[in-house]
Amino acid sequence: MMNDGLGAIFLGKLILIIVIFLLSLFLFNYGIRKWLKVKRKKFFSYSHVNEKHERIDWIIRISFIFIFLFLPIINLSLPDSQWYLEPSFLMIIFINTVEITRSIMEWRYDSDENSYLFTISQLLFINFFIFFLFITNFFDWFI
Repeated sequence: MMNDGLGAIFLGKLILIIVIFLLSLFLFNYGIRKWLKVKRKKFFSYSHVNEKHERIDWIIRISFIFIFLFLPIINLSLPDSQWYLEPSFLMIIFINTVEITRSIMEWRYDSDENSYLFTISQLLFINFFIFFLFITNFFDWFI
């Protein structure tokens, strides 16, 4: 059983990383939005560029749901665990697939000419942040 003190320390570090990420993402988005002159979208809203984008987005989401549902069966059938079948890795692939699709649809169909650049820069920032955390082993906080 985990010591309550260690659980509180872990939770505190996890909350700190999440707060740092959200604050840095907010500041990055604010700066990029001003620089590219892109209008601000509603908080926690996910609007599709058009119906084609909505259909493609749902195909991607349903495909990943099936992948996540059958992932345990696939992992159990293999002799060793494969790094590319880990849920965290697949979530990164899912986020990148959805956002790259969004940027392509914005590039092709959105009236705001720089919105796709904003989406790409935001995705690059998120990927950099995640990569940085993994490279630093989360600052050795969770050992």
